Amino acid sequence: VNDMVNDKKRTYCVIGAGTAGLCAARHALQAGGEVTVFEMANQLGGTWVFNEQVDKNEYGIDVHSSMYKGLKTNLPKEIMGYPDFPIPEQESSYIPAEDMLRFFKYFSDFFGITECIKFSHYVIRVKPTKDEKQWEVIVRDCPNDEFKTYYFDYVLVCNGHYHTPKLPNYPGLGVYKGKQMHSHDYRCNDPFVGETVLVIGAGPSGMDLAYEISKKAERVTLSHHLKDKPKTVFPDNVTLKNDVARLTETGVVFADGTSQDFSVICYSTGYKYTFPFLSCDCGIVVEDNYVQKLYKHCINIRYPTMAFIGLPYYVCAAQMMDLQARFCIKFFSGDKQLPSQEDMEKDTNAEMEERWSRGMKKRQAHMMGPQEDRYYDDLARTAGVDPIKPVIKKLHKLCAFRFSEDLVNFRKDNFRIIDDETYVKVN
Repeated sequence: VNDMVNDKKRTYCVIGAGTAGLCAARHALQAGGEVTVFEMANQLGGTWVFNEQVDKNEYGIDVHSSMYKGLKTNLPKEIMGYPDFPIPEQESSYIPAEDMLRFFKYFSDFFGITECIKFSHYVIRVKPTKDEKQWEVIVRDCPNDEFKTYYFDYVLVCNGHYHTPKLPNYPGLGVYKGKQMHSHDYRCNDPFVGETVLVIGAGPSGMDLAYEISKKAERVTLSHHLKDKPKTVFPDNVTLKNDVARLTETGVVFADGTSQDFSVICYSTGYKYTFPFLSCDCGIVVEDNYVQKLYKHCINIRYPTMAFIGLPYYVCAAQMMDLQARFCIKFFSGDKQLPSQEDMEKDTNAEMEERWSRGMKKRQAHMMGPQEDRYYDDLARTAGVDPIKPVIKKLHKLCAFRFSEDLVNFRKDNFRIIDDETYVKVN
């Protein structure tokens, strides 16, 4: 527990200046904290920054963003802002990435966050100090190629989870002679002219990529393992298939025994949670995308002065991250006392047992979906902070799977929020 003298400002390290890092910084600042945000890119916005480069950036660091040309949001802007800071009004509900980026820059300037951000600063290592009262953070100042050491009372890990590709381990991976790529490295459909393409994975990106690539490719096959195949009507040159069983020299054999040749295989198979900067004595272990041990999916139980913002998925991202940030800062600022480590561990164990009993796999440890409302309400109740408005939850439920019903047209839907309970669809 940090017994700090009242006149000393609490110091916060925020890792990443994307959707999570910006709201974490805002709430730490508003609680009177002294905040430093480290951002490896030369601008804020995280996932929303388009970068032509793939693989490595100019400093030899893995490119973070998976953004591609022409990307539009797959949820309406009405639920993509922060709870008390919505995205400014414009006619469309589904807006381009550039508009999202503009919003985050506006938010950051508005709350005085931008001046706290050290850009092109790459966090190398975070470890507890010997007396376990603070965090030692080693950072590479990339433009000057210097390593610097800082000390903080609190660490908020906000490095996102759409940056390190997760690839399936099919038999024959090394046998296939065509091009293999992950959707993380997709930037536009120009390179696919005349190609025969297999897209593996039918989440929002897989569906989007199959559709975008089909405009240039000779033919596209989308392989999925959904119980019910997506209802979307695709163009004529797109076919849907079940799971891949193995790769061959020229293509794949599917689970149903049929085979097909492809010149390119694009994996839209998701991402790994990874925190390469956390030293092994931080008390955090990641197994198959299950980050443990955390209290309420965010506070590090072993060292409860560290928190992770934004791990849960199938959520209303910015709304949830802001709620998590307010939850954590309520405790970090000394406003409210955390339960004992033993009680936090009991709480987490009970929740995870309940998840496993519903047949959820380890890799779904942070999946919310149908559970999201329960999670939001639990956070708000536990910390005594404002809950997420009912209208946001309702609109999220309506829109969460629209992409799989009607990929081609769902972004034409427009919504308006009337009050905390009500939205209308306006077309």
